[in-house]
Amino acid sequence: MCRWMVYSGGPILVEDLLFKPKYSLIEQSLHSRMGATTTNGDGFGIGWYGDREEPAIFKSVDPAWNDVNLRELTSQVRTPLLFAHVRASTGTPVQRSNCHPFRHGGWLWMHNGAVSGFHELKRDLLFSVDPSLYPDIEGSTDSEALFFLALTFGLEANPVEGVARAIGFVEDLAERRGVAEPVQATLATSDGKSVWVFRYSSQHQSRTLFHSTDVTQLRELYPELEVLRALGDETRLVVSEPLGDLPGAWHEVPESSCGVIQQGADEIRPFVPIRPVHVA
Repeated sequence: MCRWMVYSGGPILVEDLLFKPKYSLIEQSLHSRMGATTTNGDGFGIGWYGDREEPAIFKSVDPAWNDVNLRELTSQVRTPLLFAHVRASTGTPVQRSNCHPFRHGGWLWMHNGAVSGFHELKRDLLFSVDPSLYPDIEGSTDSEALFFLALTFGLEANPVEGVARAIGFVEDLAERRGVAEPVQATLATSDGKSVWVFRYSSQHQSRTLFHSTDVTQLRELYPELEVLRALGDETRLVVSEPLGDLPGAWHEVPESSCGVIQQGADEIRPFVPIRPVHVA
């Protein structure tokens, strides 16, 4: 499996997010405390938004803890919205095109989990991708296939419905092919303005996912911590594992739920896949 992190807030140096926390994503790439695998060394990727509508991405098949270019890049790049991912392959090749996050136009996508039976379902899943989108698939992962299914089912117009229909499609197809409990997923996607996150699995035992406490509340709890005064009120983090041990700083995202990080009040609500309707 994998570990990932989303940051949304005021512009911040990427190295402050990736390297400096006690349990940073780089530390998790070597010593994950809550993941299905302890080591996540099958490549990494970061995606960030800057001056253009289309996000930038940097990906490599090297382990995140051992990539000099990553340290150089993150010491100079500031961004208000960052996706970061360290990969543990579930069977597809270790190659750059299979590293997260995935990008299409102005959208980013990353995934921790798997589609069980993907080898058996792959042909039908990929042939269900809209023909105009199909040529843009670069890799061979179930994660990218799920992204392009979500795009096919309307992600750009309604992200929650697009993901619900994509996952519902996978579950319906898997049931008809005799594959049990096919989806295991914590997902994040963004258009550069808002971020949508999902925690769902067919067996309702999803991988871990946490969101940060409102910064204004944390300042009240810990007025002595200077680092909190430096963060803007809109700062939000969503992570596979907490980045530190500060009591009250992290809350688990509920099972079978989705959330949106946006200007103003954020939301978390139940998530239910939408299955296709079959005409007799």
